[in-house]
Amino acid sequence: MKASNLGKVLGAFGLLLLLSSPITLFITSGSLVASGVKAGLGLVLLGVYFATHFKQFGQFASRRSSFFFATTVLTALVALGGLVAVNYIAHKKNQRWDLTKEKLYTLAPQTTSTLAALPDKVRAIGFVPPTHPNYGRLDDLFQRYHAAAPEKFEYTFKDPRRSPDLAAKYQLKEGQATVVLVRGEGANESHTTLNTPTEQELTNALVKLAAVGTQKVYFVTGHGEWPLEKEQAPPTDPGASLSELVRQLRQEGYTPEALNLAGKTEVPKDASVLVIAGARTPYAKPEMEVLQKYLVTGGRMLYFADAGLEDGLDSLLAEYGVQVDDGIAADAQFNSGNPYVILSLFYGEHDIVKPLKARGLNIEFPTARSLTTLRFGLVPGVKVDPVVLTSQYGWVETKPDENAVPSDGEKTGQLTLVAAATRDTKEAQDKRFDEARLVVMGDSEILLDPNWGHEPNRNLVMNSLGWASNQVQRITLRPPDRAVSTLELDEASMDGIRFVSTDLLPLTLMGMGLAIWLSRRNK
Repeated sequence: MKASNLGKVLGAFGLLLLLSSPITLFITSGSLVASGVKAGLGLVLLGVYFATHFKQFGQFASRRSSFFFATTVLTALVALGGLVAVNYIAHKKNQRWDLTKEKLYTLAPQTTSTLAALPDKVRAIGFVPPTHPNYGRLDDLFQRYHAAAPEKFEYTFKDPRRSPDLAAKYQLKEGQATVVLVRGEGANESHTTLNTPTEQELTNALVKLAAVGTQKVYFVTGHGEWPLEKEQAPPTDPGASLSELVRQLRQEGYTPEALNLAGKTEVPKDASVLVIAGARTPYAKPEMEVLQKYLVTGGRMLYFADAGLEDGLDSLLAEYGVQVDDGIAADAQFNSGNPYVILSLFYGEHDIVKPLKARGLNIEFPTARSLTTLRFGLVPGVKVDPVVLTSQYGWVETKPDENAVPSDGEKTGQLTLVAAATRDTKEAQDKRFDEARLVVMGDSEILLDPNWGHEPNRNLVMNSLGWASNQVQRITLRPPDRAVSTLELDEASMDGIRFVSTDLLPLTLMGMGLAIWLSRRNK
């Protein structure tokens, strides 16, 4: 390349560096050193251009190159102006895009709906000093909550060492990183305490803080149902408990409790929902009468069947339009490698599954029994609807140990796996609620600890509880258990990344483009 052409290319780079130095100082990195280096280097490169074209300046105004030089300068100015405009708009709009695979920085639907439904403003006080390793993550989480509901969620940070009176008010332990959520003022103030929470924990705390009264969930025992605590699980199957479900219930403001119906004449009056999960021995007649009385007066119940087990409640379920089929449900195409482990993305139009249907989430049933929705023999006022189904390739296998293909006489086609029934009880004597609600699921194993981590299953169960207890705000998608993998960067590192990505790299590309253009124009 000739010296004159090289001088033009370097001059173009110099012009870009000189004109963009204010952008570096005021918009991108804010570094006075970086801005000064760019301006100085730009002047040097412009000096090279003037040195290589010194003899031509006397003829500059009369030559064609003057027009070419003017267009080059104008092009550089327009490009820089565009860069300034884009940075200004981005700064003002403060638009963010979550490009992470697990959507780590996007609030879950349950979080946004919980924030919108808060009856009063909630203040989050982070007793976390700026030097704490979780300070940045917690600040970012609070910012997202505040951005989603600026009128309902406010936050501040306090150093517990500098605010001892406030720390004493909430009985905080010294040296413990804690978040306090406060609702109300003065005598009406209520609060709850968390240890540097995740989104799931923070949202559950907001649900509990906003809840009115206690939602009691009774689990019927005495017939071999799944135990509620890990310690009660058999040694041969330590995962055979509902401890994760119990933990989730407590997080969302429910109070789970065991209930043995032997000797009882009625279900306790404070029951919001009754749960029967995996009963292995038949219910006695007096116990069945207690359950019938409970539903007749507007009770709410979740019933989970289990493959190969009979509990004698067929006649009770039939009154509400549901029959549990014999055998095991199977699906030849929509499964996880075993036709008895069904994957379903086939939903009815029921409120319970609308959020799952909108997201196209797959429910996994380890060993489900299919259900038949009945149209005759129902008690007055009952309405039953399918909630979750198999694909059209489903069938009921009556001999699962012998084969795994449909045989003559076996029920085939799209099978119902979950059904929901309602009954008008407005005129019932001593009614609990105006409407009885019953959800029947063909598989109780989805409640077990090893299966509770499957998020669609968890949302199906918790949405069913929300629907049964007539709490519409709890029919949603909850924050998932995210495996967060983040890189903590200090302010200097972020300034460097911002300088390279929004300043140095674009200018380099623009300079290369100008160089290619200039060299081609000079041929």
